[in-house]
Amino acid sequence: MIRNYLKIAIRNLQKQRVIAFINVFGLSVGIACFILLLLFSAYELSFDKFHKNAPSIYRPYVFDRSIDGKSPQEYTDWWAPTPMGETMKRNIPDVVDFVRLQLPWGENLLRSGNNVHRVSITFADQSFFSIFTFPLKYGNSASALLQTNDIVLTESRAKTLFGNDDVVGKTVEIQIGTAFYPFKVSAVAKDIPGNSTIRFDVLGNFGFALANKNRFFIGSSWHPTVWETYVQLRPGSKLADDPKRLASYFQAANPGFVAGLKNAGYKWIGNDLPVAFRLQPLLSIHTDTWFHGWSFTDYGIIDLKTIWILLAIAGGILLIACINFTTLAIGRSAGRSKEVGVRKVIGAERKQIVFQFLTESLLLSFISTLLGLIGANLLLPWFNNLSGGALHFSMLFNLRAILAMTALLLIVGLLAGSYPALVLSGFKPIEVLKNKIRIGGANLFTKSLVTFQFVLSIVLIISTIVILKQTRYLINKSPGFDKENILAIDAAQTDPNKTFPVFKQAVLNHPEILGITSAQAGLGAGQDLLGYSDKGLSAAINGVDADYIKVMGIKLIAGENFLPSQASDTTKRIIINETMMKAFGWNPQNAIGQEIPHFQGQNALVIGVVKNFNYRPLSEEVKNQVFELSPDKGSIHFYVRIKPGDPAKALAIMLKAWSSSMPGVPMKYSFLDEDVNSYYNAEQRWSSIVGIAGGISIFLGCLGLLGLAALAAINRIKEIGIRKVLGASVLNIARLLLTDFLKLIFIAFVIASPIAWYLMSKWLQDYANRINISWSVFLLAGVFAVLFALITISFQAIKTALMNPVKSLRTE
Repeated sequence: MIRNYLKIAIRNLQKQRVIAFINVFGLSVGIACFILLLLFSAYELSFDKFHKNAPSIYRPYVFDRSIDGKSPQEYTDWWAPTPMGETMKRNIPDVVDFVRLQLPWGENLLRSGNNVHRVSITFADQSFFSIFTFPLKYGNSASALLQTNDIVLTESRAKTLFGNDDVVGKTVEIQIGTAFYPFKVSAVAKDIPGNSTIRFDVLGNFGFALANKNRFFIGSSWHPTVWETYVQLRPGSKLADDPKRLASYFQAANPGFVAGLKNAGYKWIGNDLPVAFRLQPLLSIHTDTWFHGWSFTDYGIIDLKTIWILLAIAGGILLIACINFTTLAIGRSAGRSKEVGVRKVIGAERKQIVFQFLTESLLLSFISTLLGLIGANLLLPWFNNLSGGALHFSMLFNLRAILAMTALLLIVGLLAGSYPALVLSGFKPIEVLKNKIRIGGANLFTKSLVTFQFVLSIVLIISTIVILKQTRYLINKSPGFDKENILAIDAAQTDPNKTFPVFKQAVLNHPEILGITSAQAGLGAGQDLLGYSDKGLSAAINGVDADYIKVMGIKLIAGENFLPSQASDTTKRIIINETMMKAFGWNPQNAIGQEIPHFQGQNALVIGVVKNFNYRPLSEEVKNQVFELSPDKGSIHFYVRIKPGDPAKALAIMLKAWSSSMPGVPMKYSFLDEDVNSYYNAEQRWSSIVGIAGGISIFLGCLGLLGLAALAAINRIKEIGIRKVLGASVLNIARLLLTDFLKLIFIAFVIASPIAWYLMSKWLQDYANRINISWSVFLLAGVFAVLFALITISFQAIKTALMNPVKSLRTE
């Protein structure tokens, strides 16, 4: 019997090839889009779950809640008398083991034979491979990092350095500070998974970092070395959820801690200390956007809210596709009432007719799901490039995913086939054969489906426009300094106190070079400024030379700029920004000449105030900023302002000057505007994904309209024939059909607009600098929706209006 139903289903699909194709194509597109967004969301939620001990690994941090009442600061490297992990393991029974890491700051030069490479070097305790699950391809965890000068390479890095990855026992030289040190490869690890918070390219022994900590400095006294500690707790431990127990340990491990806070000017009520000790689960680091540590501390943090929004979009697109599938199924079945009547006259039971329609629907659903899976697999490389992910189609090959896809297939097929099956199977054969029955093309159910489709589509269109406008606003808005026509050079592998004067002298003699300066800290994603806090006031400090303010185009609103001669003065002179000026209660008229006592160990004299600028993303508020002269503090960032236009000549001049001042070290450079805009890579990817999703949703919505228009045309074919006989023009008939559908679009627009406004208003609240949602956004979305609907319906309306009225009347 099922075989006969399949034959009938295939014959009916062959008779209605176009509608069947549209039906299958629409659902397969929706399923493919759903799968891609689902894979992306599942990938982002899978970070660090591959570690065997992942649920019991935590990162200790110190939480400073007292800074200016603004965003708190989290520190992973608290300088206690005894190492944090060691004291926790010794004094807290819940702690099984610990590992310390020193994160890479920029890149180091590595010499392998006659070749020089740039590498990022991380240092870790030998317990690294027992706590975390990073499989070794060569070597073993017992001997890896056993000696102080041992290193572990990833297999990709090993191939880059030596041409193959079986390199255990080979040696290289790595530059630490300004000198090279020999290291031996003790193991080769498999490449780090893309969904790992902890990453390394070259992994060294933490003992080396500890014994040589003073050699990491560039210059004489400035270079950040950021440490992290991870602890492994015993299974079932509640330590992370016990702040009182953590506070007791922290105070015991840091004698005089409370007294020190009071002496530093901190104030608090009761036992609620302004500085707290906490444990952060490894499995939540990737989505903990509240964690405000160094920008390079964690890899690719994503807001959990973004994942849920993407899942909602995925569900919305799938729902639109299913509604479209159902609407087209109804349209496809509308002309089969006589077939049902004949079958019932010759003895078919209602359940047999229902089963036949459900069989046809499930067949289409199966084909659509299969094509959707194939389409998602083919589009995966493109989607990875768009989203910046490392998704694999094999992520779907698990029992949960297979059951979910099977359930999706059955639900869509049953829902799409149940309405026409139940309605058609319930008709009385005599009334059907006498043409007294039709399946309504203008009933409330089908209209509601299409209207709901367009509500979702218009919400996505408005959201897409707002997100694109906000992203463009962030990229185009000036951060408060002139980021155009500046090249940023990373001189971390040199001694800038020797390199910079020579390099500067060599390039300034050319008209293509308009200015050059240096700074301790860089600008753009992954860069950080040295932090300072005292008595609840924090500031970001950048050590610069006397030309920095001028070359970078920062506006001085009060006081004066640095003079080169002031670099050797014993008086500490600083320039602050407007935000810091207001934090002290000063104004441009009285700020100059003010002193800040005990600023980094000495009194600091304010000689200037600059207009606020964003050295962090525009999504954040401007924080306190301090500039100071840095005569010998490792200003490893060179900034060269060049003449507008083609940068080729200026670049050639700089490359020649660099080769002369630093032979054997390749110049690493970038354009500052690209560095700053890299803050918004996530927004650009996000807006692209939402934009494509909006386009797919409106496309699927139009397919639903096409099905409804076809259904309406079938049921009004006699009316249209009579109107043509009485003299109605093609335009009149097309307008008659279009009017009903445009009413649905208008209703959808009225419903969707306030929903989209609310959602986008909530989303924009996370940005310190944001656009206003104007009425033009809604007008544009409405025009898009109406335009696409008109194009879709017009084909069916004109086709129906052009039909021969004699043929139309004969159908009855």
